[in-house]
Amino acid sequence: MLVNFSWLNLLYFLGSELLMTSKISLRMKRNNLSVVNKIVQCSPALKQPKRGLCSSLHQTHMCAAAVDWGGLPHHVVLQIFQYLPLIDRARASSVCRRWNEVFHIPDLWRKFEFELNQSATSYFKSTHPDLIQQIIKKHAAHLQYVSFKVDSSTESAEAACDILSQLVNCSIQTLGLISTAKPSFMNVSKTHFVSALTVVFVNSKSLSSIKIEDTPVDDPSLKILVANNSDTLKLLKMSSCPHVSSDGILCVADHCQGLRELALNYYILSDELLLALSRETHVNLEHLRIDVVSENPGHIEFHSIKKHSWDALIKHSPGVNIVMYFFLYEEEFDTFFKEETPVTHLYFGRSVSKAILGRIGLNCPRLIELVVCANGLQPLDKELTCIAEHCKNLSALGLSECEVSCSAFVEFVRLCGRRLTQLSVMEEVLVPDGKYSPDEVHTEVSKYLGRVWSPDVMPVW
Repeated sequence: MLVNFSWLNLLYFLGSELLMTSKISLRMKRNNLSVVNKIVQCSPALKQPKRGLCSSLHQTHMCAAAVDWGGLPHHVVLQIFQYLPLIDRARASSVCRRWNEVFHIPDLWRKFEFELNQSATSYFKSTHPDLIQQIIKKHAAHLQYVSFKVDSSTESAEAACDILSQLVNCSIQTLGLISTAKPSFMNVSKTHFVSALTVVFVNSKSLSSIKIEDTPVDDPSLKILVANNSDTLKLLKMSSCPHVSSDGILCVADHCQGLRELALNYYILSDELLLALSRETHVNLEHLRIDVVSENPGHIEFHSIKKHSWDALIKHSPGVNIVMYFFLYEEEFDTFFKEETPVTHLYFGRSVSKAILGRIGLNCPRLIELVVCANGLQPLDKELTCIAEHCKNLSALGLSECEVSCSAFVEFVRLCGRRLTQLSVMEEVLVPDGKYSPDEVHTEVSKYLGRVWSPDVMPVW
């Protein structure tokens, strides 16, 4: 039987390498050693003279006919299969019975991504329905690292829920629900979604990592998660989950003492949550991501977090990265950065005022990275200088749609020096002044950074 040329070349190379280095090959029978020699001789990777495509194809088919591929040890075929995409593994499994047996070995089914798309609205290929049913019937118990990638259609999200509801004999450790476009899981019936998710929460009992952002997960389902997986849960990402309250996430923090990474929206962040994460019985938190989003501009008053709550968290977890994404309008920032805030990474997706940037320089001593997407036409000279002087850990800066004089920018870089490992600034941000021209800025900044630097340029399509 003639097999696919693209993966057969990989089989030749990997098969020969694995067989040559495997200790087991030393104990193989003489006839198996002769097979190895044939593989080595036929491998295109080991041929010295280069030949044309037709010659290579002819050589490939001649070797396929001469070599007893069914004689390869299971562990060798298994390692080769792990390098192949699923579609090529499926094709290879039809070569012989032995390879088909390897195709169903549990090790190959521990990690799987279900891709669910509507052909009329998406260019991505979906996981074939027959394969999905085969996985549910034969390999559900083997699944450990599972993700669902769905397009923007409600039908695809509902299909993902249908699959989740059938994973009753699973031992999943990692679960991710990913919407490639708009959050399609939010269009699914809340009852349908929660019911399907609960099946996994109840049956897995070993979940360590869960990414369920932009979904209708709610407080009762989180309580079920905690009841069955409190000893194993280490990562929970659930930003933009409007049905979860501060009490729901507090329940997770109270019972999941091994939680190391957490992502959530600011509206469910509370002093009680930070104090719960700071208890002696809780492991050190490594990563806390907070999304600050305004859905109704002018109608939301953001609460403040007390300084002693932040201090307790930093005392307990001194190395924690606190990442904050802001999508607010200027008038909505009043609550933030009035007191010392231990944030390490700041991203502003909308315009942020000079006053707020000034507060950041005075009250964010742990700041490592700052990205400002827009500010307006007011120069940020004093604010950047203040940030460079007070944020001694700052190593990354991104600026776009704002203005900084060339001399102030050079001074900022001089103050930061070589610790500024990432510097991304759009060319139009730099305003020429009497001291430096744009060309001179390149030279001065490169001198202080100790490497060649130039501003980013907007491509012209």
